Amino acid sequence: MEQEEDVSLIQKARSGNEDAFAHLFQRYYPFLYKYLLKLTLDEDVSGDLAQETMLKCYTHLASFKGDGKFSTWMISIASRLYIDHLRKQKRERRWLEQVKLTLSRQLSWQADTKGMSWSDVFADFNQLEADVRVPVLLRHYYGYTYDEIGRMLEIRSGTVKSRVHNGLKEIRKEWKDRES
Repeated sequence: MEQEEDVSLIQKARSGNEDAFAHLFQRYYPFLYKYLLKLTLDEDVSGDLAQETMLKCYTHLASFKGDGKFSTWMISIASRLYIDHLRKQKRERRWLEQVKLTLSRQLSWQADTKGMSWSDVFADFNQLEADVRVPVLLRHYYGYTYDEIGRMLEIRSGTVKSRVHNGLKEIRKEWKDRES
């Protein structure tokens, strides 16, 4: 019965009845959102992908053949969008890593040309995540206390200590790996 109603709504929506598609949207959006939430584990991303999926369903409704359920067609679109989202994230991460590496090399070259020493420590330091790099820099280069850094970054001083410890541990691991 529900599938027959879907077929009727799809036919009406194809002929320009926007209320029919709105009804499909209301019926399937919660199901779609929950599916995407299970994939992404992120409410914002799930909401964005669900909206994008419904938009694609609306704009490509003419390509729905009706061989299967509307929900199956919709989930296939959502799944492809999710995979595209993951690919985009991966490309962005690679690009960001390349930019960081390039900037580090440029700073090293500029320091060399000005007669300044640029240690490998700083290059390793630049590979740390920002939420770790900032506390390490503030603590060990500028000499701020854990409490002061905590107030600056609006985090607990225990969190600052943990990040500084983990950052230094990561840098030491890089050194150890290089020596081997």
